[in-house]
Amino acid sequence: MPKRIIKRYLPDPHKVRNHKHLRFFGQLLHDPNLWHLNRRSVAGAFSVGLFSAFVPVPFQMVLGAAGAIIWRVNLPLSVGLVWLTNPVTMPPVFYFAYKLGTWILGTSLNERVSFQVSLHWLMGELTTIWQPFLLGCFVLGTASAMLGNMLIRLMWRLHVIRYLKRKRLKRQQSMAS
Repeated sequence: MPKRIIKRYLPDPHKVRNHKHLRFFGQLLHDPNLWHLNRRSVAGAFSVGLFSAFVPVPFQMVLGAAGAIIWRVNLPLSVGLVWLTNPVTMPPVFYFAYKLGTWILGTSLNERVSFQVSLHWLMGELTTIWQPFLLGCFVLGTASAMLGNMLIRLMWRLHVIRYLKRKRLKRQQSMAS
């Protein structure tokens, strides 16, 4: 079953409950639904985690955890999937989100934007690019959440069908012998 595959890579619930950034959720982390592995909880965790990955805010893990608690889906998967956008992948992903937003809005791409790590740059440039950037992030987040949910449900279903066919074949073989 897919549970065994996923369980192999999930962290211990006690480690997650005691994580320094998630401790403030307190008793909410003791809900057993946050730790279950079934088709609904895994697919929902993919939706929450992938959407949260494209939200351009610091502490995306906390956002992923809050979403998992609200929708009562698997917490470790939601938090782990947020790391799709990490310090290495974030610049190209968010630049693509900006380009997508300009394409959707029909505005021209601001080619003069040059990245600098400073508060002055952030305040100056964000005022000119915030609309296409946030729209692109929202569209990417929504599309990846929907696609991730559908793919997990499809893969889970195909895995269960294959498992049942093998089980039925074994039973027929044992009855024949």
